Order: sequence, then structure tokens, then C-alpha cells
Amino acid sequence: MPWAAILLSAAAMTAIVALRYLAASGAFAFVTARVRPGYHARLGPQIRREIGWSLASAAIYGIPAGIVAWGWQTHGWTRIYTQWDAYPLWYLPVAVMLYLLAHDTWFYWTHRLMHRPKWFRKMHAVHHASRPPTAWAAMSFHPWEAITGAVAIPALVFLIPIHVAMLGTVLLIMTVMGVTNHMGWEMFPRRLVHSKLGEWVITASHHQRHHEEYRCNYGLYFRFWDRACGTDRGLSPNA
Repeated sequence: MPWAAILLSAAAMTAIVALRYLAASGAFAFVTARVRPGYHARLGPQIRREIGWSLASAAIYGIPAGIVAWGWQTHGWTRIYTQWDAYPLWYLPVAVMLYLLAHDTWFYWTHRLMHRPKWFRKMHAVHHASRPPTAWAAMSFHPWEAITGAVAIPALVFLIPIHVAMLGTVLLIMTVMGVTNHMGWEMFPRRLVHSKLGEWVITASHHQRHHEEYRCNYGLYFRFWDRACGTDRGLSPNA
């Protein structure tokens, strides 16, 4: 196997993930500082830990992504396609929704498992050491937890056809929601958060309650599994 090419692809993808994290988290941390001056002023040591864990997670996310990217470009692995007419145009947003629903399902159940005491201590305590979470905590994971997150999208590209641009859309949504849900305050308008759409889509108000009470609100994008399993406790009054 051409190990040099694979290593180069893994290194490039790790750099992309790290830069994406720094850009997105940095942008929303800047917004927080402007909108709520001093809100995270005393959290310097915590933020430095969050950045350190997140950059380690970037490698864990980047390595499998880089291997899959190399296989796709070199051997045609995966069901990623580039021709717009390969599938009907109506399928483009459907693929995005399928990916988000599948990822959300994987995240809900693995996240809930990691809240069992034994698993929590080994895998998830690092993430919950952020009290309160900040925009920099989006990828602040213990390596074992990072692995559970890193395999989801690379696995899906072997199962569900998706245009490369729509895959980019999925990654953009994943990045933005991962960051904004950890800012500790609600950036979206109240009328949206408390609308019919807000009853099913997760924002900072919902995820903040998870960081306050731990045993509730386990979802990533949607509230479906929390509602179905009785783990949805609504919005935090503090976000």
C-alpha cells in the first residue's frame, strides 16, 4: 500500500479539521466576547484545556477521514459522487437529512451510554469538566470519546450516497451546531427557539441543560430521541 500517500492524506485532513475547529470556535468565542463582555473572562485555564483536548481530537477525526478520502480519490471507495445528475436533484437535501438523522441517532445512544458511571469516568468526564462549556469545548473530548465521534461520518459515506457538496453541508452543520450549542448562551431569537421548529431542533438552551443536569437532553441535532425516550427536560433558564 502507498503508505506515504495515506499518511499525507491523514495529515492534511487532520490539519483541515484543526483549522476548521479553530476558525469556528474562535469566531463564536469572539461573538461571545462582543455580545456578553466578561462572560467567560475567568475561564482562561479551562479554555486552554478545551483547546488542547480539541486539537488532539482533530487528529483522531482527521486520520480515518484522511484514509477514506484517499480511498475515495484513488480507488473509488465510498458512495460519494461528484456529478449533479448522478441522482435526482430532490435527493440532494434528502441525503443531508439522512446523514443528520443517522448521525444524531448514533450520537444519542453512544452519548447516553457514556453517562453510565463507569463509562463516564473513562470517556466523558473530560467533556463535562467544562463548567460552563464555551465555544472552545465543541471538540473537547477524551480520545476514547473522540473515536466514537470520528467513525460516524466516515462509515456513512460507505452506506448512503451523497454529493460531495452536500457532504460539505453536513460537515458545516455539524461544526456550527457543535460550537453554538456549547456557548452557554442562546444566540438564536426567542421566537425561533420557542417555535414548533424549536421543539425539535437543538440549540444552546437545550444542550446547556444537559451540562447542568447531566442525565437528560442527550441529542446532537434533534430532540426526537430525547422525546421518544423520556430524556427531554426542555430548555435551560440560564442560557
